[in-house]
Amino acid sequence: MSFELNQMLESLVKPAVTKEQLKEYALASGDNNPIHLNDGFAAEAGFPSVIVHGMLSMGFLGDCLNLNFPPDKFELKLFNTRFKKVTFPGDVITSKGKIRSLNADGSLTVSLWTENQAGEHTLEGDAQIVFRS
Repeated sequence: MSFELNQMLESLVKPAVTKEQLKEYALASGDNNPIHLNDGFAAEAGFPSVIVHGMLSMGFLGDCLNLNFPPDKFELKLFNTRFKKVTFPGDVITSKGKIRSLNADGSLTVSLWTENQAGEHTLEGDAQIVFRS
């Protein structure tokens, strides 16, 4: 496989996030913070609704990485993210990325982000990918 500087990755669009999905994620992850599960609690915190777990959004980016860099051929060496905007149930999240650098050691550095249906970045980050021998 060959890659070029500034090459866009194949995007990954997830269906609209649901409150049921948040309940399932809370059960699987152990993150039962009521801001993700209880509308009343979220309202008291100043939000119009419960908010999506940040790690769920990060998982969407991970799915995008796996789509573009299959784990049997590539290894993820570094994965950093920064949360930029809150994600709510009903949001459609698209994960995107591009090759930021082709490193001397043969690895790739990839810029990553998620966008909601309004095109707003909700999560930004980067990853370092190496080819498996």
